[in-house]
Amino acid sequence: MTCIAIDDEPLALRQLENYISKIPFLELVSTCSSAVEAKQLLNEDAVDVIFADINMPDLNGLDFVRSLASPPLVVFTTAYSEFAIDSYRVDAVDYLLKPFGLDDFRRAANKAKQRYDMMNAAVARTGNATDDDTLYLKTDYKVVRVNISSIEYVEGMSEYLKIHIDNQPKPIIVLLAMKKLEEHLPDYFMRIHRSYIVNLKKIQEVNKNRVIIDADTYLPIGDMYKEAFNNYLSTKFLGK
Repeated sequence: MTCIAIDDEPLALRQLENYISKIPFLELVSTCSSAVEAKQLLNEDAVDVIFADINMPDLNGLDFVRSLASPPLVVFTTAYSEFAIDSYRVDAVDYLLKPFGLDDFRRAANKAKQRYDMMNAAVARTGNATDDDTLYLKTDYKVVRVNISSIEYVEGMSEYLKIHIDNQPKPIIVLLAMKKLEEHLPDYFMRIHRSYIVNLKKIQEVNKNRVIIDADTYLPIGDMYKEAFNNYLSTKFLGK
């Protein structure tokens, strides 16, 4: 599970970083000293869980989570017990009262992992392919059939995915992990960014560090995925 840690106190942030490093299923993407900084990060890269202090300047942790269109799983950390009720009103996985130890943190992380696994398992039951070009996906309390070849690209946003379809004005939004969907897509789809999977057959142009689907759609190529994408291009490229 990818995660970020947010705290305006340097010592508390280092402690979170240390605890996260001791949990095998957690991958720390970044540490942030403010909710404003974290919000900017989440606009570029989705994560599975946030470990966030509540009492921070400029934008407190509760208002930060409320401001997110599709917040990931959240574990709050704070020295103020009066925030406990409010934390569960934003559906927090857990609430850690400072000072807390590694055992307390591990219990909270395990709760987040259990909820993460439950969400993915529930969607996977309806998310398996039934033939070579079909997926059934759960969205808005119903199950819809999607032709895989009609998917232009997939956009990750926290624990949700936006699946953009040919000639459809609005994407399909599903509660599903990017990795889970990848397992059911054919080899003409490629992950080009932490937050994007693209249908290679839909690419019209590659310009520097982005791919162009149409006049209004530009997708970034992340540093982690650049080599694999360039290797794919080299197998198709003709000319000097």
